[in-house]
Amino acid sequence: MLEVKAVKNQVKKISEDAGVYIFWNKKTPIYIGKAINLRRRLASYYSSRLAEKTSQMVSSATHISVIPVPSDIEALLLEAELVWKYQPHFNSALKDDKHPLYIMITKDTYPRVIAAKRADLKIPHRKVFGPFPSSGNLKYILKLLRPIFPYATHSLGKKPCIYSQIGLCVPCPNEIESFTGSLKAIMKKEYLKNIRNITGVLTGRIKKVKNQLESEMALYAKKQLFEEAEKAKKKITRLDYITTPYSPVDRFVENPNLLEDIRQAELDELSTLLQKFLEINSIKRIECFDVAHLAGTSPTASMVTFFDGAADKSFYRHFRIRRAKGGDDVAALDEVAKRRERRFNDWGRPDLIIVDGGKTQTKVFWEVFKKHKIPVVGLAKRFETIVIPQGETPAYVLVRPHGESLMLVKRIRDEAHRFARRYHHKLVGRHLLQGN
Repeated sequence: MLEVKAVKNQVKKISEDAGVYIFWNKKTPIYIGKAINLRRRLASYYSSRLAEKTSQMVSSATHISVIPVPSDIEALLLEAELVWKYQPHFNSALKDDKHPLYIMITKDTYPRVIAAKRADLKIPHRKVFGPFPSSGNLKYILKLLRPIFPYATHSLGKKPCIYSQIGLCVPCPNEIESFTGSLKAIMKKEYLKNIRNITGVLTGRIKKVKNQLESEMALYAKKQLFEEAEKAKKKITRLDYITTPYSPVDRFVENPNLLEDIRQAELDELSTLLQKFLEINSIKRIECFDVAHLAGTSPTASMVTFFDGAADKSFYRHFRIRRAKGGDDVAALDEVAKRRERRFNDWGRPDLIIVDGGKTQTKVFWEVFKKHKIPVVGLAKRFETIVIPQGETPAYVLVRPHGESLMLVKRIRDEAHRFARRYHHKLVGRHLLQGN
């Protein structure tokens, strides 16, 4: 926690992170607020246009402390916790909402997650969070969490609720109660797990929740339960999204090399990940290959090239598949790999080759390039898993969702998709014109 004097020129020392700020009068907190950008928010208190009560609060302050947190949602939760703990005078004087709201998790067999007023606190409950300084903040948090961890707001009834149809109450307690035996037990367990995860997020244990989801995803993938693994992955991705740190535009101005720094971080993470399986010193040039066809017609392939994490279109290449039969991706990739091999002197040598496909497609390239000691990996389409050919049994590496290495590999793969489709559509259009 950083402390500065409550004067304008001291605000410059504060970071631009999301977080909570506290105005103090000596040893007493007089106002607690949250901000996406702490420095910018606090600077606004020293402008000439302030409401009377706000001006009074600022002039009463002796110093300010700030608590940076990774994301806006964590700032909202911390703000609510501190306001409840300290009950600052000016939070009551300045707030718009006269009836503060709480997030309540009820004590029902299927706990409900509801927005509750003070009078509702007599309802039997497992946990209460708040009060929140504004009802808007509370509703914002629930709106973010419900698509990730669906929950019920209703009491038990006979039919699945309307929210179950749009994925916001899944599994719906009403539906769970219509089943018996092991199926009912499984669905109830899933619902209660959602409630535990919501509790974890609201108590600030977001990292623990994410770690548990990642463990689940890895276990499902190991058992080849790809649908369940994909569900866990989506939860992690959404949770990552709502907890992504805010990056102000000013940082690009202050650090002209910020984009390069991000790309280097992506390359470093990918290199570290692959070094466990491959001999890789550094990754400067990456090539990615993809095949496109429409029901086996007009088969084409693409090669895109990235230097230091950035696309270099001067080294993009299209391949018209000539020998492989339409629809045979493996034969098409074998043809492309051998044509690429013949162009080492003209096009240069890659440090890493990525193939869009699973073990069969990746092995084709590996067989061609292993004698040149060029590492080859694949990106499985069904699940974000890196495939590393190693003889008969490849290694499967589950990539950290929303991690830098996955962002890089997906960006390269998606660009190869786009470039392959572009040439394929061109050939299809040409054939249609010739047919007419």
